[in-house]
Amino acid sequence: MAEERPGLLCISTYEKGQAFLREAAKSCRVELLTVDKLKSADWPWESLSAFHTMPEDLPPHEALHHVTRLVKHKKFARVVALDEFDLETAALVREHLRWPGMGETATRYFRDKLAMREGAKRAGVSVPEFSSVANHDELWEWMQRVPGPWLLKPRWSASAIGIQRVNKPEEVWPMLEKLGDRATEHLMESFVPGEIYHVEGISWEGELVWALAHKYGAPPMQTMHQGGVFTTRTLDRAGDEARGLLEIHAATLKALGMTSGVTHSEFIRAHEDGKFYFLETAARVGGAFIAEVVDFASGVNPWVEWARLVVAEILGVAYRLPELREEYAGSVICLARQESPDLSGYDAAEVVYRLKKHHHAGLIVKSGDPERVRLLLDEYGRRFLTDFYARLDAPDKAM
Repeated sequence: MAEERPGLLCISTYEKGQAFLREAAKSCRVELLTVDKLKSADWPWESLSAFHTMPEDLPPHEALHHVTRLVKHKKFARVVALDEFDLETAALVREHLRWPGMGETATRYFRDKLAMREGAKRAGVSVPEFSSVANHDELWEWMQRVPGPWLLKPRWSASAIGIQRVNKPEEVWPMLEKLGDRATEHLMESFVPGEIYHVEGISWEGELVWALAHKYGAPPMQTMHQGGVFTTRTLDRAGDEARGLLEIHAATLKALGMTSGVTHSEFIRAHEDGKFYFLETAARVGGAFIAEVVDFASGVNPWVEWARLVVAEILGVAYRLPELREEYAGSVICLARQESPDLSGYDAAEVVYRLKKHHHAGLIVKSGDPERVRLLLDEYGRRFLTDFYARLDAPDKAM
């Protein structure tokens, strides 16, 4: 009888990671644990050996019970969290069941915005001024030393969810009082005007083996809170921006102890001094179709490579990057007034992907010339505002 394939348990409380699941299923017995409301979502059912659900919004220690029930009569070699909000659950599972991978302390550096800032700063990586809010005397001293405005940020949220701008100290205390016992789940950070970038990376056994630098159009915080069209694009690999970003990105991942996996990291280039500063990182694939942009630009699909990397760990073999290419890609995406926006008027030869999602307009362009990508995104971004754009207020917390 053929030997049973190794088991891989994937946890995702959001609908994502289909490419990961398909790729991992080529070598592993893949089981997915998600939430009840996603039991009929668009999962790659042909790739799943088993499918499990649990109620929504369970804290990690309660989600753990659903995993321990599964392992009574099944063996798994690894557990992987496909979404950022499931990283703590996966870390707790590894600790509790003594499975390989990043435990709770290691995971904090890629989930807790205070921990990652402290870790980066200790290693000499430039970060905006920041402070814990736990001790009010220390926070008051920090606000006297660091001029406002500041940002009150949730330590555990993703993207720009829940971030509030604060202009003077007397605005801070009512906010913290309103948060009550949840106040220490936040941090204060100096507001640094500048341009926002992101770097997608792959690490293997403590070494950063691949990275690609990108630049957002409007900052994600501005897009989420004030509205607008989201764009991002690959930077010229030979340019000063890309080289500077790759340098601080490598230093950041080393400082935070990244071992094996994919990362999505964000940086800001301050208008005041032109320096790059670390903002945040996550041990996951970037959202908003960043994976597709990366794939068109480089031949690296972060979801697929993450799966291959995990499989290599399970099988005890070396991970190898795919054949790389050096092109450039960018995306333009927004909420749309129309249920099914008509993108036929966006007919440049460089358009390689059109988003098919209710009340969303989006496309990806690809070219051998980074300047051509930039110009197309500028043009299409302006047209999206007129043709499709709809505004939806940002949530205070993850939905």
